[in-house]
Amino acid sequence: MATISTAIRGASSATPMTEGGAQTVPWQSCTIKDIVQQTPSIKSVFLRLREPFAHIAGQHVDVRLTAPDGYSAMRSYSIASATISSPIIELAIERLPDGEVSSFFHDVAAVGDEIELRGPLGGHFLWPAPASASASASARAPAVDAVLLIGAGSGLAPLMAMIRQRRTQSPAVPTALLLSARTAEDVLFSEELRATEASDAAFVLALAITREEPIRASDFGRRIDGVMVQDVVARLHRKPSQVFVCGSNGFVNIATEGALLAGLDASIIKTERYGG
Repeated sequence: MATISTAIRGASSATPMTEGGAQTVPWQSCTIKDIVQQTPSIKSVFLRLREPFAHIAGQHVDVRLTAPDGYSAMRSYSIASATISSPIIELAIERLPDGEVSSFFHDVAAVGDEIELRGPLGGHFLWPAPASASASASARAPAVDAVLLIGAGSGLAPLMAMIRQRRTQSPAVPTALLLSARTAEDVLFSEELRATEASDAAFVLALAITREEPIRASDFGRRIDGVMVQDVVARLHRKPSQVFVCGSNGFVNIATEGALLAGLDASIIKTERYGG
């Protein structure tokens, strides 16, 4: 989606619309290499690109399905894979009510199938690039003190790409992920996130479990609110200079309000919404 954005603004995790700039990016054919059931409602779809590209964490691709009668449907999906040189990208696709494209990937798609996509797209909802050592002080990007990521469902996809990019390019940047899920079983990339938390002292993981009691004392048993965001920010031991929020429309509104109530400035909050 190229969605409604502001300083609180963004692209999409799975939406029927895309940004105008996509018109200049050519479509290409790709092959489904693997499909992995990650949670009861989310599958990872690994696509082998015919024409590999480099992407930045936070970018997305448009996926187009065309029926034999010529009818086509298009959705945008955030790239979840790390920003490494590879002909294979990972998309995390959540089954959505009446979602014709997500239903295809959950009920019909099989390894070996070919689909069309174009990308990478999006230039706003991006992991902050580290300052180049060779750049002059005046030309360098502003220093990133800390980053706060807030997500839910497949909205974790672009945030996971950021976590993976951070691991290889900016491991010293303190980063916290506040992730909302109905139950522990619904936490996407659960094992990888816990492994990252265990091995990386600068990474904070906090889960907001909304439909059962949380297992870990460090997690929360309610929906995201300002007090919760404030608690997670305190675990960073410094105020974030960048905040990324991704999820459904309603979730993004609630999470953004929580960030503002926690005292974070609207100018540092970027959002990405999905649905459809």
